[in-house]
Amino acid sequence: MPKRFYKHKTLLDEQVSPRQYFPDLNERFDVKHIKHDLNLASLPDPQVYKFAVAQGRIILTKNVKDFRPLLREDSPGIIGIPEIWSNSRVDTKLTALLTRHGPNYFRGRYRPLAAEEPQSQAA
Repeated sequence: MPKRFYKHKTLLDEQVSPRQYFPDLNERFDVKHIKHDLNLASLPDPQVYKFAVAQGRIILTKNVKDFRPLLREDSPGIIGIPEIWSNSRVDTKLTALLTRHGPNYFRGRYRPLAAEEPQSQAA
């Protein structure tokens, strides 16, 4: 029996392009941008993280070094986006990753979009 589709809720961090630049991701999942959709520009990273946890949203960020220390076991998780990737590549890879996995794969974990980055779990 095929795996059931799960519609992830995601939050694009401020330095990531607006959700309109990710048409496949935006079509399949509940995507919000912290600045362009929610008008929360310049919110400190701990508050962005707290907001994402409260909303049950996976954080999609290029700013991994600031978010990884905030990771908790009960959080929806963090996906690291490589800074040098084009928006179309990010759109394709993120959509594929989120389509393949349910919420337990991301919960309390950092998942890099680029395979060569190390993965980690909340302490």
